[in-house]
Amino acid sequence: MRPPEDEVLLRDMLDHARKAVAATQGKTRSDLGNDGVLAAALERFIEVIGEAASKVSEAARFELESVPWHEIVGMRNRLVHSYAAVDHDIIWAVATADPPALATDLEAGVDERT
Repeated sequence: MRPPEDEVLLRDMLDHARKAVAATQGKTRSDLGNDGVLAAALERFIEVIGEAASKVSEAARFELESVPWHEIVGMRNRLVHSYAAVDHDIIWAVATADPPALATDLEAGVDERT
């Protein structure tokens, strides 16, 4: 059984993955370059996913082995520590490819009833 704090962290990751998916619906890469609010929102969603992922226990990580924990935390670190040099091509690629897969992985392992 996972510690209760893992459930909170995993639900937070799932919530922000869903927000990233919703934010990119009907948008293109050029929209990201022209919309600073969209860019900031996607960056923040990715940061929060990574921050929560960094705090998930090893037991939960092992249980949800399909989640690329190391890469998620690494992306968060790059955004936070290199915020002045964020590559929007990478943000777009991550925001449009990773959150849908992450949401699917997390939905299978998160109890959303609590």
